[in-house]
Amino acid sequence: MRTRFAHSLVLTYALPPRLLAPLVPPGLALDTYTDPDGTEHGFVAAAVVDARALRPAALPARLGRDFILTGYRVFTRFPTPGGRTMRGLRILRSDTDSRMMALGGNAFSRYHYRHARIGTRVVDGTLEFKVVSGDGRADLHVRADLGSAPAALPPGSPFADARAARRFAGPLPYTFEYEPQTRSMIVVKATRAHWEPAPVAVEVPRLTFFDHGPLAGSRPVLANAFHVAGLDYGWHAGERRTLTGAAR
Repeated sequence: MRTRFAHSLVLTYALPPRLLAPLVPPGLALDTYTDPDGTEHGFVAAAVVDARALRPAALPARLGRDFILTGYRVFTRFPTPGGRTMRGLRILRSDTDSRMMALGGNAFSRYHYRHARIGTRVVDGTLEFKVVSGDGRADLHVRADLGSAPAALPPGSPFADARAARRFAGPLPYTFEYEPQTRSMIVVKATRAHWEPAPVAVEVPRLTFFDHGPLAGSRPVLANAFHVAGLDYGWHAGERRTLTGAAR
């Protein structure tokens, strides 16, 4: 699949690893960061993407369709037989503004899309997204000041500096989904050009994802917010691997 990100805004939230560990299936490990005080943190990304001309790679851009996609992902690591580690995101939830995209995406991917009402606009340098999910469990209202880039880290961020924060700026090169029937990991590799995410200042009046499910009652801390625009992006077909990282 290929597309062009008109805008991609990713908010990364820090939570205690003990809360995120149950969300990580066999074969994966949490990707964590230890702050200057010695406290370890895990992370969940909340992303909103304005995707233009999304289509199979073999088709020209004029045959693509425009969609808004939202996703919640936990930062994880996956081993390879050679001893290296893939850094990527494990899918927790995905929403889209298109019923067609939800049907097609679920038929050809493991992203588990749901339909939501999503609006976006840019006014006087402020990028705004409003997401109203079908079940109320992934509502989001966020405003990003594009003129603030490069912005300082949010108050209370565990990161020591912008360089450390950028390591946890989604999306990452890989997405992971566990397949229990075969005890395999489905690994999807992304392709991207001119990857220069800019830290931006954000306001988040509404975010309901952490009010429900296994993270209900948690106290996530906004750790960073990164924005990219005008970015060519794509996904390779998923590859099935053993839980030790070997190709099947």
